[in-house]
Amino acid sequence: MARIVMKFGGTSVADLDRIRTVAGRVKREVEAGNQVAVVVSAMAGATNQLVRWCQDLSPLHDAREYDTVVATGEQVTIGLLAIALQAVGVEARSWQGWQVPILTDSAHGKARVEGIDGSELVRRMEAGQVPVVAGFQGVEPERNRVTTLGRGGSDLSAVALAAALKADRCDIYTDVDGIYTTDPRIVPRARKLERVSYEEMLELASVGAKVLQTRSVELAMKQRVRVQVLSSFEDKPGSLVVDEDEIVEQPLVSGIAYSRDDAKVTLRRVPDRPGVAARVFDALAGANVNVDMIVQNVGADGTTDMTFTVGKADLARAQDVLGRVREELGYEALLADPEVAKISVVGIGMRSHAGVATTMFRALAEKGINIQVISTSEIKVSVLVGAEYTELAVRALHTAYGLDGPAG
Repeated sequence: MARIVMKFGGTSVADLDRIRTVAGRVKREVEAGNQVAVVVSAMAGATNQLVRWCQDLSPLHDAREYDTVVATGEQVTIGLLAIALQAVGVEARSWQGWQVPILTDSAHGKARVEGIDGSELVRRMEAGQVPVVAGFQGVEPERNRVTTLGRGGSDLSAVALAAALKADRCDIYTDVDGIYTTDPRIVPRARKLERVSYEEMLELASVGAKVLQTRSVELAMKQRVRVQVLSSFEDKPGSLVVDEDEIVEQPLVSGIAYSRDDAKVTLRRVPDRPGVAARVFDALAGANVNVDMIVQNVGADGTTDMTFTVGKADLARAQDVLGRVREELGYEALLADPEVAKISVVGIGMRSHAGVATTMFRALAEKGINIQVISTSEIKVSVLVGAEYTELAVRALHTAYGLDGPAG
């Protein structure tokens, strides 16, 4: 008998028929003798609508009230799935984040999980009941307010719950049947990876791969939670996210990821003196605005240009924060460009091979694609390009690194 956490995303629970299908999958696991807990997202499109309502009322809305609104999507799904499970003879009960409880910090909209008391869920599971837990949400204990974990946060909920319950595996059911070398919608010859390391998946997720949320992979790696990505709609083998030592062959590049969710911010003619960069990023951090790629030009006439990327959803907040400290910082102008894309190549084989970046730059140059910003890590190279070049860049790099599978 295994203890399994099954997570179903928004497309998997998009309507009542799909919820019935999910109930059937859960029932099969229960009938196989496994203890099962389920984590679900809101029905497809529900969260986007809730977010739009908040933004339409106020682009700089109160984050606590935003969480109150957007957390309701998952509440609907857990109740419906619990009813569907009961209808097929499976004892089930719905749980909101605060009922578990899933304790978080107070960073509303992007809260971090600080602890889960899974004792009551374990007791219920051992008695044969299936807990159906709302993903994406928790509670911050100081003010007893509902919090949300950021987009894709249901993945984080599932992995955190699997760690708390000491589950044997966390199965993530989604609209794809595994982790691919890149987006098959852009590159039809993309190949499914049977196994991918935690480190590679973390980099792929952080630079735009939509299969798993970044923080969920980070937690899985830290807690050594075995994660499997599977299709909700087809009975096919999935992809396993595992320790690096479980991967026999370490390819030079495992995947090409892209993100259109970033915006480029440039501060023109910033005074070139110690402490200015710290003040810029302190102000952004204080507003919970995450910064990714950073480039600072060589100083001239006592000033410098500073360029960095933020999430598009954070752009208005970043502009507001930096506008309020403009006099203190003394920069001349703030330029914002949301029409950019981040393209990344990722692979644990990079550690022992030279020339990975050269191949990337040459392939992009041959297609006439200009590189605006570059950033690297031990197993990743990322570039920022104009958004109109996204698909061309992904296809060119997928071919350049020999990732194309057989045609058809």
